[in-house]
Amino acid sequence: QVQLVESGGGLVQPGGSLRLSCSASGSIWFSYIMSWFRQAPGKERELVADITRVGVTSYADSVKGRFTISRDNAKRTVYLEMNSLKSEDTAVYYCYGSGVWGQGTQVTVSS
Repeated sequence: QVQLVESGGGLVQPGGSLRLSCSASGSIWFSYIMSWFRQAPGKERELVADITRVGVTSYADSVKGRFTISRDNAKRTVYLEMNSLKSEDTAVYYCYGSGVWGQGTQVTVSS
């Protein structure tokens, strides 16, 4: 049974920070590329950031300089550090790898 489980979402004020985690369990091969996506109400799911097994990263223009993706292969965990959060970052954030999606974690940025 392959599973990706996200955690760390919540309510934060504009300008605040959150750290999301995604843990891989089961028989999943910890994918060469792990990604974070997000989906806001009424919008399509969009790629936020991804990271290769050796740590090469890429980001959507909307989050460059504010978000940082990282991974710990030994712990089979991917992280998304989000700083200087804006209301437009409000969305359900999903972890993805090896054809598997996590269940999503809600991030709400509001005063």
